[in-house]
Amino acid sequence: MLEEVERWLDRRSWSVADRPLERILAAKRNTKVSVVLPALNEEATVGDIVAVIRRELMSEAVPLVDELVVIDSGSTDRTAEVAAAAGARVVARDAVLPRIPAVPGKGEVLWRSLMVTTGDVVCFIDADLRDFSADFVSGIVGPLLTDPDVDFVKAMYDRPFGDTPGQGGRVTELVARPLLNLHWPQLAGFVQPLGGEYAARRSLLEQLPFPVGYGVELGLLVDALHTVGLDALAQVDVGVRKHRHQDGLALGRMAAAIYRTAQLRLSRGHLVRPRLTQFERGEKGFEPRTYAVDTEERPPMAEIVEYARRRVA
Repeated sequence: MLEEVERWLDRRSWSVADRPLERILAAKRNTKVSVVLPALNEEATVGDIVAVIRRELMSEAVPLVDELVVIDSGSTDRTAEVAAAAGARVVARDAVLPRIPAVPGKGEVLWRSLMVTTGDVVCFIDADLRDFSADFVSGIVGPLLTDPDVDFVKAMYDRPFGDTPGQGGRVTELVARPLLNLHWPQLAGFVQPLGGEYAARRSLLEQLPFPVGYGVELGLLVDALHTVGLDALAQVDVGVRKHRHQDGLALGRMAAAIYRTAQLRLSRGHLVRPRLTQFERGEKGFEPRTYAVDTEERPPMAEIVEYARRRVA
């Protein structure tokens, strides 16, 4: 590990216990905090997450979060209804920036969320978390409110796989971590580089391009490094993350998108065939299934006319 990263780990890696809520609230002053949950068919978990945030971080006694928005990415279940009933403002993905046709993908939703939120600090939380703790929000928002030199904070945590501790995050260990260590060694200190829980200043997020799909976490992390430098990045230990695990085929597609995102940032070069073929057993034996690898990226939100107009207004 680079000596620079060792020093960074000492200076920019914290525990949620390092910043009690009282200290965070005292530092908040007039800073507005928005929490965004990107959601696609998450009726089983999104309501509990919203309820915890409203109860523990949006009360008169603890007014940490000013805005809680669920961006529904075309759910076919009761995600929107459950989220609204729990107290979130629900916005349909396709209703945001209708001039630009939406494409499937988590990064697409996160990018559009900048148009419908107003917080100086924007906190992203995945909507499939189980046994959710408000520490996930306060932990990663805290450094942005107490330290003006920090611009981007990721959560770090244990990721059990079923009953086995420490075995979650398979794409992180097999794809993302090797890529970062080999090509962006300054980022080798991040425990969960692909984690979906992170917070950043709007002033940074609006400058960054957003990969529309699975590559969004790696893309934002690498681009944040190049935009504001390592010392403006941080991570906070928030405990344990429990969520729904995807099957091996879905992980393969995720890995391909992440590799493509890394490739674009390494060379902005041309990928000859941005496709991934996988195999599933069917009636006639193993049958090929070919999927497009996410290659599209949204430009920095600051370049979008509607966003600029909103800021002027």
